[in-house]
Amino acid sequence: MKKTLLIPAICLLLAGPLLAQDPSTVVEQIRKEAVENSHLETLAHELLDVIGPRLVGTPQMKNAHDWAVSTFNQWGIPAANEQWGTWRGWERGICHIDLVEPRVVSLHGRQLAWSPSTPAKGITAGLITLPEVADSLAFARWLPEVKGKWVCVSMLEPTGRPDYNWEEWATEASFEKMKESSKAQTDAWQANLRNTGYDSRSLNLALEAAGAAGILQSRWSDGFGANKIFSANTAKIPVIDLSLEDYGMLYRMAVNGDAPQLRVVAESKELGRVPTFNTIATIPGTELPEEYIVLSAHFDSWDGGTGATDNGTGTITMMEAARILKKVYPNPRRTIIIGLWGSEEQGLNGSRAFVEDHPEVVSGLQALFNQDNGTGRVVRLSGQGFLHAYEYLGRWMEAVPEEITEPIETTFPGNPGGGGSDYASFVAAGAPAFSLSSLSWSYWNYTWHTNLDTYDKIVFDDVRNNAILTAILAYMASEDPERTSREKAVLSVNPRTGEQREWPTPRSPEREGGKN
Repeated sequence: MKKTLLIPAICLLLAGPLLAQDPSTVVEQIRKEAVENSHLETLAHELLDVIGPRLVGTPQMKNAHDWAVSTFNQWGIPAANEQWGTWRGWERGICHIDLVEPRVVSLHGRQLAWSPSTPAKGITAGLITLPEVADSLAFARWLPEVKGKWVCVSMLEPTGRPDYNWEEWATEASFEKMKESSKAQTDAWQANLRNTGYDSRSLNLALEAAGAAGILQSRWSDGFGANKIFSANTAKIPVIDLSLEDYGMLYRMAVNGDAPQLRVVAESKELGRVPTFNTIATIPGTELPEEYIVLSAHFDSWDGGTGATDNGTGTITMMEAARILKKVYPNPRRTIIIGLWGSEEQGLNGSRAFVEDHPEVVSGLQALFNQDNGTGRVVRLSGQGFLHAYEYLGRWMEAVPEEITEPIETTFPGNPGGGGSDYASFVAAGAPAFSLSSLSWSYWNYTWHTNLDTYDKIVFDDVRNNAILTAILAYMASEDPERTSREKAVLSVNPRTGEQREWPTPRSPEREGGKN
């Protein structure tokens, strides 16, 4: 169903003609507002500490959308939640994981997203690990052993220290020995899993069918204290992700015959099908209202942490840029849209739906700027395969203070691939959309999809620079007298037919998602 993006007519009438302004004056006002009146810390606290994680289909996700609409409206920026589909509704509750034999201790972990609850009194059961098997028939003969037990389905890690710690302190021989042992253990584990006849997803279902009480896993991120907690549970029995340290302890107890007993109380609620949204805010254009700048960030997160760097930082960057623009550039030449997309983590669903529902924005898009990958300052900008992106992005970047642009490496025309975030939904439709890619700050092994992705990992000086960069790029793109070119660089030519391949074929989004 096509939706029409509403731009209040009264805003256009009140805006009047633009007063000519010196770009350097506007740029300095943007910088001054960002530095002297920053809202970033407040936005981060309200979003991350108070609302918390934003798993699609949860009440917390809806709370976040409503908070964003309220915040934009307080700034005088019209905003609304735009439904794009439905999802499986689920709400996380309290989770207690306790070792009760051979000693008593509370453990660190949580149930996976969309995992069923335990009975009110919890599940107390022994542990069993996967056996070494020659083939699927041997595994089938073993399966009845899991009945009534917690089953450990992750490999026992040979070390809980990240590589950089070994590199600093270990002897070279010791480090090499550890790496060789780890590789051999991983290869053997994967080979044994293949021998069972199952993959990691279908294995859980087989254990469920065999009567397992629940499933224990641990997905270490290769960093101290960080676990990847972003899998969706497909089984109808509880699946618990434990810290590397506690999982290893339980695993060793089980294989050494110490008869560990685990009690888990996990409260969660199934909420049926629930609506899913994008939050869309609009600063109407005065001269070219049907041409658009889009400030883009995905709003949802996994819920192992609070989604601080994935993608709370991208969200507050775009919100802060919008706030600044509304204050110092309230009557833009082109319409500025802020899109906070839902369900990026499950396949760019919110942004893909917006592209489908708003062809007028896609056809009128001057530029989209997306920020997703962490708290660091922007250090990479690709032309995303647009042949003339160098010309217009170069013009806009010249207005940005040198201390912000100095670390940015550009690639032109770049590649239209690499669609790991919502800009790809627009690129696939042929619209000029660009990723503001940031410095790592150990994103991949400490915060991305982990239990450590929390407020305290934010580097606000870097995020502030990103908000300034985004606001200036949006201002320059809005004021540019020229429309951006959509001419595409050719990726390859079929030598037999001469056919040129330029762009990936866009896919229609799943409008009734969440079949997990």
